[in-house]
This record gives sequence, structure tokens and C-alpha cells, in this order.
Amino acid sequence: MIKYSKDHEWVKVKGDIGNVGISEHAVEELGDITYIEGPNVGDTLKAGDAVGFVESVKAASDIYSPVSGEVVEVNETLESEPEIVNTDPLGEGWIYRIKLSDKSELDSLMSEKEYFEMIKE
Repeated sequence: MIKYSKDHEWVKVKGDIGNVGISEHAVEELGDITYIEGPNVGDTLKAGDAVGFVESVKAASDIYSPVSGEVVEVNETLESEPEIVNTDPLGEGWIYRIKLSDKSELDSLMSEKEYFEMIKE
């Protein structure tokens, strides 16, 4: 199951661990990504917290956590290959993994269908 925030982040949850990244739409708006800075392993995040940023040839944009919890892993490959987010934003382009502290927060996020409706407007 994948859920989206209004800020264009996504979370894909398996058990109580969620992979977090930025949406394909955000990637298209930003253009070629040149740098990503995310949270650190062990960071405790609250939903809506600014947790890092992404830079591209066109712009820089903050990254916000769609859910609360503890960061258990970061995608270290992105340090040397941030362009992976351009080619596979919903797969290998994940930014960090978080152990969710409150799964009910997922209910306030959008389904894929709801997200696509929002970005069409």
C-alpha cells in the first residue's frame, strides 16, 4: 500500500516499516536531481516535520515526513547517485525507512487515486 502527502512525499508500508520518498510528480516538477539530504538513522520524526531537502537543476525543495516514527535506514546510494530518484522515484529512489510510531496517521494521507486527482487540479 502506498500513501501520499499533500507535500508530494509517499510512504510504502510493510508491517510497521515504511519506505519514504518523493513522488513522480515532484520529480517531474524539480527536473534533474543533483543532491538529496535526508534524516539520519536514529532520528525521531513527527508527521509534517521538515527532514531534509532535494536540489535539482531547477530548484531546491524541502522534504517532509509523511508519518511519525524513528528512522531505521537511509538510502546511502543517493549520496553518490541522487539521479536514481529521477529514474525510479517509487522504487530504488526511496530516501529513508521509518519505523512507524502511529499507523493511524496513514488514514490522513491520500490514496494513489486521491493524490492523482489533487495534482490534476
